[in-house]
Amino acid sequence: METIRIKYFSDKIEKLAYIENKSDWIDLRAAEEIRLKKGDFALIPLGVAMELPKGYEAHVVPRSSTFKNFGVIQTNHMGVIDESYCGDSDQWYMPVLAVRDTEIHINDRICQFRIMQHQPTIRFEETDTLGHSDRGGFGSTGKA
Repeated sequence: METIRIKYFSDKIEKLAYIENKSDWIDLRAAEEIRLKKGDFALIPLGVAMELPKGYEAHVVPRSSTFKNFGVIQTNHMGVIDESYCGDSDQWYMPVLAVRDTEIHINDRICQFRIMQHQPTIRFEETDTLGHSDRGGFGSTGKA
């Protein structure tokens, strides 16, 4: 089990908790009141900074209900926070674009994260053939 040191920037948000056997994604909450008009961009403060273990990074994505509940999309679609972003003022944020007028309140669950190991070192080997038959089409459907 890894231990992650965490600094909170607000006492108004619930403390982070890993819920065993439910999901390995952990909810993050808005640490400030945010009012957005359609088309507005904002960095939503998440009220935390963390010291991730060496060789790990955090992947931050919207919750499945974020768009429906708040009418915002995460502008970078997935945030990646590596272990070097661990200073006392390195608060995590979620960059969003509002597609409708909306309000996000303190402690609203707005996004989620998980900790992942860095990709291993890889090398690419060029070849003229991969030696497998073609599936045809596009993606997993087999249809163009």
